[in-house]
Amino acid sequence: MTRNSVQGEDTLPPVVRPRQRPDGDGRPAGGGTGGAPAGDGGGTGGSGGAEGYAGGGRPASRRRHRALRWTAVTLAVLILGAAGSGYLYYRHLNGNIEKDPLNLGDSKVAAPTPNAAGQVPLNILVIGSDARDSRENQELGGARETFGATPLADVQMLVHLSADRSNMSVVSMPRDTLVQIPKCTDPDDGKVYPASQGRVMTNQSLGHGGPGCTVATWQELTGIHIDHFVMVDFAGVVSMADAVGGVPVCVDANIHSRDAKGHGSGLKLAKGTHPVKGEQALQWLRTRYGFEDGSDLARAKAQHMYMSAMVRQLRENATLSNPNKLRRLAEEATEALTVDPGLDTVKKLYDLSTELRKVKPERITMTTMPNRYVGARVEPTEDAERLFRMVREDIPLDGKGAKKKTPQRESEDPAAADGEIAVQVRNGTRTDVLAPASGRAATVAGLLARKGFTQAVADLAASPSEARTVVRFPSAELEGDAQRVAAALGIPLGSVKRSTDVSGVTLVVGADWREGTDYRAPGSDDRTPETADALNGADDTACMHVNPAFTWS
Repeated sequence: MTRNSVQGEDTLPPVVRPRQRPDGDGRPAGGGTGGAPAGDGGGTGGSGGAEGYAGGGRPASRRRHRALRWTAVTLAVLILGAAGSGYLYYRHLNGNIEKDPLNLGDSKVAAPTPNAAGQVPLNILVIGSDARDSRENQELGGARETFGATPLADVQMLVHLSADRSNMSVVSMPRDTLVQIPKCTDPDDGKVYPASQGRVMTNQSLGHGGPGCTVATWQELTGIHIDHFVMVDFAGVVSMADAVGGVPVCVDANIHSRDAKGHGSGLKLAKGTHPVKGEQALQWLRTRYGFEDGSDLARAKAQHMYMSAMVRQLRENATLSNPNKLRRLAEEATEALTVDPGLDTVKKLYDLSTELRKVKPERITMTTMPNRYVGARVEPTEDAERLFRMVREDIPLDGKGAKKKTPQRESEDPAAADGEIAVQVRNGTRTDVLAPASGRAATVAGLLARKGFTQAVADLAASPSEARTVVRFPSAELEGDAQRVAAALGIPLGSVKRSTDVSGVTLVVGADWREGTDYRAPGSDDRTPETADALNGADDTACMHVNPAFTWS
């Protein structure tokens, strides 16, 4: 079928299939810590498409055409679920679904321990690619100069379904977050992409062998075990929005997303709440000019509002009972997805949708990873680690219900004798306002030696900064040793983490242990950080603030 094409500041382009993925390590404009930030620009692309943030805020991004890939995922799984078992016999739908390996990195994160009822959380990474790999993609995405270039993972959202299926949390990561991408191996040609030298933008991970490297990057950063990924093709988003009869969105003033140079999505709405569908829905998801400060963080907020409203519509809208519409939507949904082998059939997707539909909208919480600007990029803050910990421990982000922490998994590999465990101790007590506490590495290394860890040594050259004391280990065979060191010092098991940044068992004495020889873990703050900008899935009063420079009368 023919789908609408919209010229503007953003796009919803399809994903690069594994067999079509171009070689290369990244697109020049998507670079690491230097240069202009990757982002949107009006016009036909190239350097002339760069734009400034409305209102003289933060620097603008050059690259165009971003949008909320989670929208299509939600539509796909809920529509497939709504279709019911009657569509499972359409075996050809399975052939529409592209598959790729789950994790291309060397590092694995242990799955959480089941709760008393034998249940475990489910974590799904939703990835959106900016690929321009077909005529249809090009019509949707524009930016002809990027045709066939290495794709970037410009939308990344972690969907966490609680072990008891009572609540759901969504964590978005800004595309220009600085992270260390681990070593990944392309499953198609065996090409090895070495770990990044220093921090680079997280959206480059997709070009390091495929979505499995994006999964590996998330696991390295968050310590969260990821069960599945879904990468989305947005070519069908317009017709899907039409099928649900429109999605209600709100603006607090008249808005027209277009500046004097023609940059913008073209979205034009009057103040108030309006059901958007088709091309207008696409414009809403793409709009950056006109929302708040014109940043991608503001656009993510608008996308979260759309997602919440869309989920409510899918639950309530009677038009999905039409068999012909469901069949067409099922076709488009399966053609829109690239998934890991655990979700590679309609039956598996239907089962997933059944699990997701157990959660009521009022128990869905959407957040953005807390971050701060580093030049034109962003990096996770201490609040981000708190948010990640809450997800790891299956703590509801809406603050409701019992906060049941998933017990940490003990290593299946037994520890060596204490005297045979080599431990490197580093002083990580430096903070933003305090210098490192003198002699902490030597003091704690001596403490370990007195406890029988005779191979413990202080690394006097290293002076990292850690808010909390942590024990890191590089590979599975050393996990038991690391846990043994932690137990000897009273460090919680949750502070034992696998990391490719160390070559052996490494204890980093954090700012929470600046003195003394008895470690006492600080109390955990189980409140969702305010900086996560949480939005409840049942909130139908949320309204986007319009930048006065983009209003009309």
